[in-house]
Amino acid sequence: MTLIKSISGIRGTIGGVPGDGLSPLDIVRFTTAYGVWLKNNSSSEKCKVVVGRDARISGEMVKNIVIGSLQGIGIDVVNIGLATTPTTEIAVVNEKADGGIILTASHNPRQWNALKLLNGKGEFLTADDGKEVLSIAENEDFLFAEVDELGKVEEKDIYDDLHVQHVLDLEMVDVEAIKKAGFKVAVDCVNSVGGIVLPKLLKALGVKEVVELYTDPTGEFPHNPEPLPEHLTEISSVIKEKGADVGFVVDPDVDRLAIVNEDGSMFGEEYTLVAVADYILSAKKGNTVSNLSSTRALRDITEAHGGEYFSAAVGEVNVVAKMKEVDAVIGGEGNGGVIYPASHYGRDALVGIGLFLSHLARSGRKCSELRASYPDYYISKNKIQLSEGVDVDAILDAIKEKYSKEKINDIDGVKIEFADSWVQLRKSNTEPIVRIYAEAKTMEMADELAKIVIKDIKELM
Repeated sequence: MTLIKSISGIRGTIGGVPGDGLSPLDIVRFTTAYGVWLKNNSSSEKCKVVVGRDARISGEMVKNIVIGSLQGIGIDVVNIGLATTPTTEIAVVNEKADGGIILTASHNPRQWNALKLLNGKGEFLTADDGKEVLSIAENEDFLFAEVDELGKVEEKDIYDDLHVQHVLDLEMVDVEAIKKAGFKVAVDCVNSVGGIVLPKLLKALGVKEVVELYTDPTGEFPHNPEPLPEHLTEISSVIKEKGADVGFVVDPDVDRLAIVNEDGSMFGEEYTLVAVADYILSAKKGNTVSNLSSTRALRDITEAHGGEYFSAAVGEVNVVAKMKEVDAVIGGEGNGGVIYPASHYGRDALVGIGLFLSHLARSGRKCSELRASYPDYYISKNKIQLSEGVDVDAILDAIKEKYSKEKINDIDGVKIEFADSWVQLRKSNTEPIVRIYAEAKTMEMADELAKIVIKDIKELM
């Protein structure tokens, strides 16, 4: 069993003994700690929390415990039921709630679930706030409500439709152009909440025909739910067989968007943000942000439009903080996460679909032709297992020294930037490993760059 306690939430496999897996007792403890933190930091007479969940098999059980725990601490709950992560984020703002909890383990397999914690802006907690929640949970500094002060529950099932309308209302979503294009679109929603809302969205956008793959929200994932190329062979075949113009694949909580071309080839998850940024920047000059592990193509596109690119540490909360700091018009992560401030500060596959289809329709190109218009980069992802007692920080410092003549960024591990490539080293917070990501103009060059740095690390070890 696995239980991972981090500043962004609590993630684990269902079952096991308390403290080992995500047991009911652990759910109570961390939900209550979050509730105490909210009450300590809110000026509301009575706090209110929005709860939404993906379609995981364990979701109903976890939801019941979470809602009961919040009531027990004296917090009112708005239960929006089966909902995407971005839908829940939007609901927090609409409800003027003090926070929100999303019950989803994102792309993890079916035995996992998690509590993702939001503040009153519908954004993930900062590192300091997350540490405070974990401290409250560790000390079990709880005071439960007396009977007359228990929280109340309100059920609302309106937010899928509100989220769809929210996308339609965005200035850069061109519904008329999409209708005129007469697109046939295939979707793979891995039998989670995307299956409820994506067909609604596509029909509202004026898509002529939707080819649905795994849109029944049973929580029985038909393949590995992370939207990586090796898991998308079926939709690739369906697109070619049915003559679809484009395919969209989302993870179980619908904050990541992968795109498949009309010929069944991959658009590339790294290029979801690149394409959407190209579209936004064509209408509004401005800055962009992505994390340090994302493709350099975003920088190239941004500079081509006269804007400035900024990088952030890995993690959505870090990207959002940097976007606010530099007033970015678009940003996100290379895992298919699009963050569009004109909508809200959260990765949102629905917003990404609306903007991408507008871009595709206005371009008049095939999907593969649009992808071919962007600079090609390839990322090699590797890791090194560490032996016990290895001083990782000392190794990273030594690498920085060795490559000190190159451009170094150390806000998140060590990233070394060369003329047309880069390599990043990051130590894991949950495993005894160092991740080595390298990007170059060809996969062979990226692999070779990674091998050189791996050799350097092994010599230092």
